[in-house]
Amino acid sequence: MRVTARQLCRRKPLESMIGEAESEASEPGGLRRSMGLTQLTLLGISSVVGTGIFFVLGTAVPKAGPGVVLSFVVAAVVAGLAALCYVELAGAIPVAGSTYSYTYASLGEGAAYLVAWCLILEYGVAVSTVAVSWGQYLNELTDALFGFTLPDAISQPPGAGGVVNIPALVVVLLCSLLLARGTRESARLNAVMVCVKLSVLVLFVAVAFTAFRAGHFADFAPHGASGIGVAASAVFFSYVGFDTVATASEEVRNPRRTIPLALLLTLGAVTVLYILVSLAAVGAQPAGRFGAQAHAGEAVLAEILRDVTGAGWPVVLLSAGAVVSIFSVVLVTLYGQTRILFSMARDGLVPEIFRRVDRKRHTPVGNTWVVGAGVGALAAFVPLQYLADLTSMGTLVAFVAVAAAVVVLRRIAPDAPRPYRVPLYPVVPIVSAASCLYLAWLLPGITWALFGGWLVLAAALYLVFGRRHSALRERAAAPGHAEADVSTTAAQA
Repeated sequence: MRVTARQLCRRKPLESMIGEAESEASEPGGLRRSMGLTQLTLLGISSVVGTGIFFVLGTAVPKAGPGVVLSFVVAAVVAGLAALCYVELAGAIPVAGSTYSYTYASLGEGAAYLVAWCLILEYGVAVSTVAVSWGQYLNELTDALFGFTLPDAISQPPGAGGVVNIPALVVVLLCSLLLARGTRESARLNAVMVCVKLSVLVLFVAVAFTAFRAGHFADFAPHGASGIGVAASAVFFSYVGFDTVATASEEVRNPRRTIPLALLLTLGAVTVLYILVSLAAVGAQPAGRFGAQAHAGEAVLAEILRDVTGAGWPVVLLSAGAVVSIFSVVLVTLYGQTRILFSMARDGLVPEIFRRVDRKRHTPVGNTWVVGAGVGALAAFVPLQYLADLTSMGTLVAFVAVAAAVVVLRRIAPDAPRPYRVPLYPVVPIVSAASCLYLAWLLPGITWALFGGWLVLAAALYLVFGRRHSALRERAAAPGHAEADVSTTAAQA
């Protein structure tokens, strides 16, 4: 069936999106606005601070040397520019769906569908990657405490000595169970886990700084600016996930104020923490040791603490912190993915099961279990050596779409309420998009090939199912509505 450019670019009016969200929230079985600023900020920090900071220094320092500190700054600037764009859009469009919803209102249905699949890639692959790491850190913890580890066949990913990764499957299913029980309960448990993992990282910084040596920074950038840039594309994985905050718009009190503040607080807190961790790590240990430790499969932060203190407790502490940290990342990232699919189902682009909300728990239970089963299977059975870069690719493309959405919405809806506006417009959105494209360009060729295949699959699914069941298309085709929808589209164009 022929698809016209006009159909692909059909936008969903802002008033319609916000009205649908408010209408569903008022229904007895709808989503509930149960989170405040503190809970939402902790949710954001939880989604960002995960496996990345526990292992990324082992691969990033060999690329940038001590200049890895600047790599974290570069990645933070790229994420920060995107966050400013998110802040404006979150205030103007306080509905679930995050980047997907913003793209639908600005660039049209076809682009929104592809961006949604970028987000599904970002969240689903990120969950699978960190779930695999959960089993590895769990093994380190049980070995340090009890001298016992699970066999590689059931605790390592396929391709790395494993057949099926049971711990990865278990952690995904446990998090799915928590999310199915209720958002408020999950947020409370997440707050506790955030405090635990932040305490572990703060303790690492405090102990590592006692062994700080300025001489370790002498050859600051052995591979020049290009090395710092390549390392920035690697450490960017550590910043992935702050956009999860925007997926919670329909379960947050006063979303126009709470979402933007939570975004800024999340990214600010994480950036300060990451720079302190990298400074402390490189100051406590020569840059040449990081690559060897990573190659040997050692936990870099734990090894630094072991060398500084001369004791064995750092392995226990860091492993326990990582186990808690990864559990919370899986929990929050699964939450974000279910809310993306919830918004898509409301628009008719994916099956209805992803939209159904349990009247007692006020959560999309069927959605949660379908996502949990899919992500759990991916973590348990699929080799994951390329997936961290795929997560970064999906995120960077989504950030480009957000920057474009800010520019387009300023033109087609100039009078829409915007509690926060991007400063130095349009410079910030343009620089944000350009910097994201730069980091994406530095990713390996295999990542581009896999990502291209993913988008081809998404386009095929849109043509087979999404376009045929689109709620906006059906509304436009209904008697008495076609003219209004066409005139709206024409006025916006």
